[in-house]
This record gives sequence, structure tokens and C-alpha cells, in this order.
Amino acid sequence: MSIPPKQTDKVKVSGVILIDKPYGMTSQQVVSKVKYLFKSPNHNSKKAGHTGTLDPMATGLLPVCLGEATKFSHYQLDADKTYQATILLGSQTDTGDAEGQVVKTMSVPKFDEAKLEKIAQQFLGAQQQIPPMYSALKKDGKKLYEYARAGIEVERSPRDIVIKAIDLKALDNEKIQLIVTCTKGTYVRVLGEDIANAMGTLGHLSALRRLKVGKFDIDNAVTLPALEAQALDSRQAQLMPVDACIDINMTLMLTAEQCKRIHMGQRLNVSAQLTDELRGYISDKVSNELSFNIDKVTHKESDDSVNTQLSEHEIPIDIRLINEQGQFLGLGAVSLNGRLQPKKLIQR
Repeated sequence: MSIPPKQTDKVKVSGVILIDKPYGMTSQQVVSKVKYLFKSPNHNSKKAGHTGTLDPMATGLLPVCLGEATKFSHYQLDADKTYQATILLGSQTDTGDAEGQVVKTMSVPKFDEAKLEKIAQQFLGAQQQIPPMYSALKKDGKKLYEYARAGIEVERSPRDIVIKAIDLKALDNEKIQLIVTCTKGTYVRVLGEDIANAMGTLGHLSALRRLKVGKFDIDNAVTLPALEAQALDSRQAQLMPVDACIDINMTLMLTAEQCKRIHMGQRLNVSAQLTDELRGYISDKVSNELSFNIDKVTHKESDDSVNTQLSEHEIPIDIRLINEQGQFLGLGAVSLNGRLQPKKLIQR
């Protein structure tokens, strides 16, 4: 009986690509299409994910992570985002956008640029927002939109959000353009409804496009048809590095021996490798974390991740790790006492 030849392991595709999501597709459908386009007899693209869902109605920037890059996607999940939306005044829908059914109408008062500027200023800064019923948030293990489709409205806790920049511009007597930069968890549909209410009428989104996610910009995104038209080599050339999502600038170089140990999950003592610059970076991050935690305690919030039992010299801060050849290894958590704990490492 002959033994079949050993199959060569496929090369795992790893990196980040920016997609200009089309209207009508879900974010997961886009991810599935990207996985297919990077698949080949020699390449494995099974592991993939996006950095923040866009509704099927929405278009625009959707960063897709492949392979090892998925380990760091949360940095862009937590990042600020910029949207451009069109608010159609005079009618409210059950979903807050054009996909829903009109449930109420109201006349639209006259408005000008001065009024829009005044209203925009009202929405700047920190505030709370109640998530819409038509959302994927869960209540008792069930998604809110499932309750909504059954005609059931459940109580939702308000979320803390920050509107960092906002601009309103009249398109005609019934439509206004909204450009907003906001923190994660902000529902632009709800913001659109609130803006319409502040104008003395009703409204819903008739269009929504994401322009930025953290440091990523729609100008650098590729459409799915354009990506599909390219050869595999050209597609791979557009992949950004596996660490493209990470917003940490500080780096620590490890010796060959340290690399071996950290890939075995061992903690290291790197006190001698902490330069003044590194210590200053860690110290600043520790101060920020302590201030944030004190603020949470003041507001009677609790968080299991809060380092309430650690001294300042023990609090770990995330940092990039590289080897002596300058290759990215992953992330570690280092404290002022010199202890380095491996956190998320990539496979090469």
C-alpha cells in the first residue's frame, strides 16, 4: 500500500486591508468575500474579522484583519470613528434609517446655517445615549432587534459617549448633511433623530457612510470589485502589516534568548533595558490609568480590570515587542519594576 505524499502547509495570510463597503452587504459578508479573495491553493485565509460593524444600509470604511492581525483588531474597535450621514427631516422610522417603516410624520420648520451651527454646538462633548431597539445589543441573551421585530420594547441602559467634532450643513429644505467624529458605541441613527428633535421636527438617516476608523481613512480603501479584478499578488501587496491596528508607539527590543523564553510564556526581568524614554512612557500611562480609575470609583463604577491592588511600580502597561532584527513579535505588558509579561504574540 502506497503512502500519500505529505501535503505542504499553506501560508497563513496575515495583515490588514481597508475595504470600502458597498450598500446592502453586511459586514460579515464583506469579511467572507475578502477571505475568498485571499484564498489560494497555497494560502490559508480562514481566520479573518472586521474592526466594527456597519449596517447593511451603510457604506464606507471597513478595516478587515486576516490571520495574526485579528489578535490586535480591538485597538480599532475602540478607536474614534468619523461618519457622514444624510438626515431626512419630517418623518420618523421604526429603525431610525431608510430601511425601516415610517411611523410618524411632522412638518419641517425653516432653518438656516446659523441655526444648524447653534444646534451642532449643543451636541458637542460628553453625553449619554440610549441605544436603539433595532440594534445587535443583547438583553437576556437575545438581540434587541429580535424584541423589536416582535413588537416588544425593553429597557436599555444609557451609554457614555463623546461627540468630538460635528458639522451640520443644509442640502435642501428637508435634508441636512451630518459629519461627526465620535467615540465607540455611538449610534449615528439616534444622533440623527436627536438633531431633528432639536430642530423641532422628526428625522431619520437616509444615507450613512463611514469615513475614518482611528488612523485609517476611506481614501486608502479599496472596493470589492477593484480587489477582485486584481491578481492575488497585487491583493497581497495591499495588505498592511499585522500590527497596523495597534496605536502603541513605544517599542522594547528583546534578545534571542529572551524571545525564546517569552514565546514559552515566561515572564522576564527587563529592568536593565528600560531607558529613560521607556520609563517616562510607562510612568505617564500609569498616571493616566490611576486618574481614570479614581474617576470611576468617584462615579461608583466597578471594573474587574482595574488595578486597584497594585502599586504604581507594579501596574503593567502594553508595549510593542521586537527582536534584534527589528521584526514585530507582538505585545507585552511591562511595569516600572521591570517585569515583562507576554500578552499577545504572533506566530511566524
